[in-house]
Amino acid sequence: MSLETSTEHASPDLATREQEITLLLEVAKLMGRSGDPDAAIYRILGMMSQLLGLNRGRVLLPDPNSGQLRIRHAYGLTDAERDRGSYSLGEGVTGRVMKTGQIALIQDIDNEPEYLARAIDRSTLPQETVAYIAVPIVQDEHAIGVLGVHRLRRRTRQFQDDLNLLRVVASMIGQVLRIHQLIAERTAELVSENRYLKSALDTQGGQYGILGESPALRHVLKQVHRIADTQATVLVTGASGTGKEKIARMIHRISQRNAKPFISINCAAIPADLLESELFGHEKGAFTGASSAKVGKIALADGGTLFLDEIGDMPEALQSKILRVLQERVVQPIGGNRDLPVDVRIIAATHQNLQAAVNAGHFRLDLFYRLNVIPLHMPALRDRSSDVRLLTRHFLDRYTHLHGWNVVVDDGVLERLEGFDWPGNIRQLENVLERAVLLSTDGRIGTPLIDEILHEESRISPFESETRSPPAEAPSAGTTGQTAPPSSAARTDIVRPYQRVNASEAERLKQAIVQTGGNKTRAAMALGLTPRQLRYRLKKLGIETT
Repeated sequence: MSLETSTEHASPDLATREQEITLLLEVAKLMGRSGDPDAAIYRILGMMSQLLGLNRGRVLLPDPNSGQLRIRHAYGLTDAERDRGSYSLGEGVTGRVMKTGQIALIQDIDNEPEYLARAIDRSTLPQETVAYIAVPIVQDEHAIGVLGVHRLRRRTRQFQDDLNLLRVVASMIGQVLRIHQLIAERTAELVSENRYLKSALDTQGGQYGILGESPALRHVLKQVHRIADTQATVLVTGASGTGKEKIARMIHRISQRNAKPFISINCAAIPADLLESELFGHEKGAFTGASSAKVGKIALADGGTLFLDEIGDMPEALQSKILRVLQERVVQPIGGNRDLPVDVRIIAATHQNLQAAVNAGHFRLDLFYRLNVIPLHMPALRDRSSDVRLLTRHFLDRYTHLHGWNVVVDDGVLERLEGFDWPGNIRQLENVLERAVLLSTDGRIGTPLIDEILHEESRISPFESETRSPPAEAPSAGTTGQTAPPSSAARTDIVRPYQRVNASEAERLKQAIVQTGGNKTRAAMALGLTPRQLRYRLKKLGIETT
């Protein structure tokens, strides 16, 4: 292969220079429209042929799968010729240019053994001396492709001028390809991001009955999206009424198991002597009354999800059998003598403190660790007070449609609801709102009605002790200069029912805060309020504290 260039010194005429400038200007314009590289490069190769006689231009790029150098862009080539233009790295003139990154000038293709004539048959070319020029397309000092052209040797235009021009055009084609690559990468990122956002929107909690925009709930939903497609066991904790089963159903529905069953069983609602049969099933005659075989919930959930609600109430005798299901993925019905394989994901839930139950010897430590692979804690409604308004609107809309009553909420009602502590969480809020719809008169829910309902609610369940920390021992009399704060158990008795905020109590609130050294929690306890009720009153009365 010859890398030499012509030694001719004749200058190209003015017309040729103008043609070069026209070509380069057009290429520069095409670079700005490189979102469609096929059209841009085809236009560049066409102008090279029409203006300068650099014919049958082709751009060869490595095939991403095979690594073979293939014709990706061409002008003046048939489809069959393009398909034949395939070269290994280093093969023929084109392959060597790609491998070495050096220019190749073949002044007579008939006298060059390395010119393979693979893509374009020699008989289709003019029956005179034909030259072939190939220049590397370079990015970051590495050849990423090859630009090749034919030209007639007899043309008066110098080879050196063609080489100089082709270097520039190859560089510009490289930029077209680079810009297109960057656009494609960014587009792929945006498509991926849009797909993720669409998936996230499609699987937000709203369509699964989990409403809210508070940071506490968003944190849980983010975790759910992250772990839904894993096979890990999930332990959902939280107080009663926080939506533990709803979150379990959401995990199932956005997971790859969503086409299979979601089976739910409440371990606290079924007598201990029947729970084992419900979970594992039994064979005919396994015990008195077993007149036929029964498939257990675990087997029914094969391929899907088994939700074990209130697992903290599961009898200790069954805990070891559930542990075996988790470890060995098999189940044996009562009265059976063979193990049945099951593919089931277990999601457990409890309102209890399982770690405390383990310490007390009521729950197996090994089962706790098996269940607690992915812990999810459902926040209490008092920890997501910003969601009360959204939930209120949702439940009011549901029950006005259900009961066929149109109601309007008076000013101040939402503030009353936000100020309540909601020991029964979302379930309690839902019940209160259904009652308010049914008891409303003249199509209005006013503050007197809500005050009455909340007053009654606070008398029924003023505080939910199961969600609070165990009571701390009070210091012995005389050990401190201050009265010890009442324990959680004591608070259950002293927290007063819900009352409307009254301007006359402002002074008493201020005095309580002063007496406790600015400690609002202790002030609330002394007043028989929850901290939330105290904060609500301070806000409504415009009392500023430091």
